[in-house]
Amino acid sequence: MTSTNLTDINTRAEEKFDKQETKDKTAKVLEELADLQNLLFAENQHSVLVVIQGMDGSGKDGAIRNVFTSMNPQGVNVKSYKAPTPEELSHDFLWRIHLNAPPKGMIGIFNRSHYEDILITRVHKWCDDKTARKRMKAINDWEELLTKHNNTHILKFYLHISQNEQQQRLEERIKDPSKMWKYNANDFEEAKLWDIYMKMYEECFENCNIVPWIIVPSDQNWYKEYVIASTLRNTLAGLKMQYPGLKK
Repeated sequence: MTSTNLTDINTRAEEKFDKQETKDKTAKVLEELADLQNLLFAENQHSVLVVIQGMDGSGKDGAIRNVFTSMNPQGVNVKSYKAPTPEELSHDFLWRIHLNAPPKGMIGIFNRSHYEDILITRVHKWCDDKTARKRMKAINDWEELLTKHNNTHILKFYLHISQNEQQQRLEERIKDPSKMWKYNANDFEEAKLWDIYMKMYEECFENCNIVPWIIVPSDQNWYKEYVIASTLRNTLAGLKMQYPGLKK
């Protein structure tokens, strides 16, 4: 197991990345993705699960909107995970997750995910360490089940922003009329727990890495979108998919 120290990882793009050039590259990648997604749907042999995690204000919604809206909505399903309902709590913690695993031909996107059950639950001590370890093993087993037995390709993105950037974005929700709908006073309380969240994320990366995590510098939205889009494009292109012929 490898350890991760998030404070050592930059939250901004390397200087070699020019903003406009990168945005132009992203636009071309999105055109490719539209074709690749159509091929994924037609061949119906693989599925893709995109897991997007990050602190409040890291840009999860924006990434989904700007990367995936170029695709055919019939082939994409987005699931946002909130606090579990009473029915969901009456089942095992992965029950509501498995219900939304993408079938062959589809791209599934989790806006937050099963990882909340070993992140926020540990930060607030709703889940003790012993239970968390059991959940980590269950998550690894579940992801292995999808990848090895259902041709599901899992991409796990952690949107890595700085504490200062998060504060600026949360404050925008108070000042910008177009963002006020996102405002939640509790977000500022959660932000005070930053150091604990970082520790929980680092332990998550260390113990749930059978499917590797992709830590995306996300202070600049244009770079974040490029990384997600190009990673998805490379994954789909690597499947060497083909359109099926005429049925006989």
